[in-house]
Amino acid sequence: MASTNDLKNGLVLKLDGGQLWSVVEFQHVKPGKGPAFVRTKLKNVLSGKVVDKTFNAGVKVETATVDKRDMQFSYMDGEYFVFMDMETYDQLMIDRKTVADAANFLIEGFTATVAQHEGEVLFVELPAAVELVIQETEPGVQGDRSTGGTKPATLETGHQIQVPLFITTGEKIKVDTRTSDYLGRVNS
Repeated sequence: MASTNDLKNGLVLKLDGGQLWSVVEFQHVKPGKGPAFVRTKLKNVLSGKVVDKTFNAGVKVETATVDKRDMQFSYMDGEYFVFMDMETYDQLMIDRKTVADAANFLIEGFTATVAQHEGEVLFVELPAAVELVIQETEPGVQGDRSTGGTKPATLETGHQIQVPLFITTGEKIKVDTRTSDYLGRVNS
């Protein structure tokens, strides 16, 4: 149990009959009249739904113990992603639905954060940006290289993103894992 005064981003709460909600943002409000309260934005850990919820200040809320561990992606086994715990070397099979959009950026050897609650995998979290190689893209046309314009490119994971016209096949680039946006070239 924790008080609403102890809320912080990333804390996972158990609300509404055991559903898990992660605190995305919170704000303590002390109006001139009336009691203080805490305005929060909560994200359902399993469905991803985001809701706004207000709590009275000092109210007790139940917290959930979420074990977040860095694990290395080893390989695909059918529809399952196999991750290895870097401390115990135990292997964990996680289905595609749970891995979700992180699957677009996973290659063997990448480290991701795997969150578990009571033995159940909740989600897989990647760093904000990853470095990947362009597997295939059309060549840029001469004269198009200076400004603007993008073209589709396929990453080594098979995921397709938009890149500037000057990017060529085989180049290593940095990609935002949240939006699939091109962030820049990686100098080797």
